[in-house]
Amino acid sequence: MNGSLTATTIHFAGHEGDDVEAYLARPEGDARRGGVVVIHHMPGYDRSTKEITRRFAELGYDAICPNLYTREAPGASPDDAAAVARANGGAPDARVVGDLAGAAAHLRSLPTSNGKVGIIGYCSGGRQSVLAACKLDLDAAVDCYGAFVTGTPPEGFPLRVTNLVDQLPELGAPLLGLFGAEDKFPGPEQVGELEQILTANGKDFEFHTYPEAGHGFFSTDRPAYNVPAANDGWERITAFYAKHLGA
Repeated sequence: MNGSLTATTIHFAGHEGDDVEAYLARPEGDARRGGVVVIHHMPGYDRSTKEITRRFAELGYDAICPNLYTREAPGASPDDAAAVARANGGAPDARVVGDLAGAAAHLRSLPTSNGKVGIIGYCSGGRQSVLAACKLDLDAAVDCYGAFVTGTPPEGFPLRVTNLVDQLPELGAPLLGLFGAEDKFPGPEQVGELEQILTANGKDFEFHTYPEAGHGFFSTDRPAYNVPAANDGWERITAFYAKHLGA
């Protein structure tokens, strides 16, 4: 691989056949490779998430980031679309799963696909990554500080969201979890509960918690960015996907 890649906006069939916008980044060449579905954070389908998608292409994967707020505000800026989505209580779980299934199917339809697809999500997308790994045929999942996989949303929380405790026994893919010890959602006690549930159900997982990191430590454009935690996290993600997806 020479490091060259292409990136473009596409559309695919998502939940119930709906047209869903997505950002697709691919390495040049026709070598067979795995695919990665990138789930954007609560602020939406933004520049930083597209940069992450291109990074996976640079690592040797076909990568796709679906715009989960496509229906809320077509053609709007990421900030405006995210605001509409929050006002509506967030993207419903069933719709998200349908859209992510369509994104995974699109990756597997590419002529370069080796048939393996992983998923990764940040913030709300971390929870959605775990949800997808409980519902879909995936080969690896990464949860980057996803809130309310366990635990209960606080009073007045703007999104209509429930935890995934009753669905965790269905987890069907190896899971990598990356968390900050200074985070509140998920806090260390919620991560501990998740670890206990997965252990009791014999699931394949590995978790890493960074002592001085808070929520959003991968976000290079936000004050929460934590260089040591993000760099180590990227090394772990790279090794995890190389093991389970091939590159």
